[in-house]
Amino acid sequence: MGKKKQRKVRADLRKNRNVRTRSNDLTRDFASDEESVVDLASGQSVSGKGDLTRKRTVANAEIDEEGIISPAVDTLVCLDGRVLRVQGLVSMVQFADGTLRQCATRRLLKTLSTDQRHVVAAGDRVWVRPSGADEGIIERVEPRTGVLSRNSRGRQHVLVTNVDQLLIVTSAAQPRLKPNLLDRYLVTAERARIEPIICINKVDLVDRGDLQPLVGVYSQLGYRVLQISAAEGWGIPEFRSLLRGRSSVLTGQSGVGKSSLLNIIDPGLALRVQQVSAETEKGKHTTTTSELIPLSMGGFVIDTPGIRQFRLWDVVPEELAGFFRDLRPYVSHCRYPDCTHTHEEPCAVKDAVAEGAIDVRRYESYLQIHAGDEI
Repeated sequence: MGKKKQRKVRADLRKNRNVRTRSNDLTRDFASDEESVVDLASGQSVSGKGDLTRKRTVANAEIDEEGIISPAVDTLVCLDGRVLRVQGLVSMVQFADGTLRQCATRRLLKTLSTDQRHVVAAGDRVWVRPSGADEGIIERVEPRTGVLSRNSRGRQHVLVTNVDQLLIVTSAAQPRLKPNLLDRYLVTAERARIEPIICINKVDLVDRGDLQPLVGVYSQLGYRVLQISAAEGWGIPEFRSLLRGRSSVLTGQSGVGKSSLLNIIDPGLALRVQQVSAETEKGKHTTTTSELIPLSMGGFVIDTPGIRQFRLWDVVPEELAGFFRDLRPYVSHCRYPDCTHTHEEPCAVKDAVAEGAIDVRRYESYLQIHAGDEI
């Protein structure tokens, strides 16, 4: 990270932090506070002072290269640790000596205006002011790298932070493989610059030859694809070697076997698993919150709740094609610089699809994501 600057910063606050109370006596209030200017027609204060202000001055704040504001902390008093999981208002933080503390979040952090749905996420590196024997207050969240997030009602839902690689776990059957969901994860990995690895579990339930067209498409694009079976033990040694000594996140829809795979490579975890519904072919949520898990063989893995819908965050339609490895080489050859590759003629991307240079299903996935359709 670049060098940070310390100075006083005028920061925006969340709009719902202060409750605006209607005055019962405008004349008395005006006479008692000459500094306040009141629009008698609307009854709203326009002074920007007191509880009605939406800004706050943060002293000795640090601003990184992305413009993110971080309050200064006393490193002689505070301890640095890493968030294992967030449950409600409490975050479980682990420190260098292995100790754990249940920590609340400093109100200032929750007050600063941000697009994030939650201020703290699993994997965050934080500074904690100890409070009591096993509690503390999170004073600051360090700048993040390797962030996996999705769009949740127009806000950024950060699933995990500070990871090296994204293991996209899907299943060959029960539940069925969803290529469009897989493509959404790949776009997010490209956007966040996280190394993606595709893990197809439950290959013992199908004819592996039927998977080769799909596996071939992604392999030719340079993605690493593992075909594994938690039930039969196929591909488990390679899967284990991927996790050793690294910070990884496992993600995918419910029921694909993420927790089962982790139990196999590290039996001491004893994660809870459930069967997939035979009628709906949908898994049940056994993991309810993202959790950073230290592995006995070294490294960390973050197990995430199963996701059935994954809307992209911070990816606008105009830049979407740049995150598709197979579409990207043709974008600059289109006739129009603002070509959407959906209806324009001529279009180098559409021509490549017609000629078989781009897989038709991948192009259809691009169209679905570009249109903003749900899975």
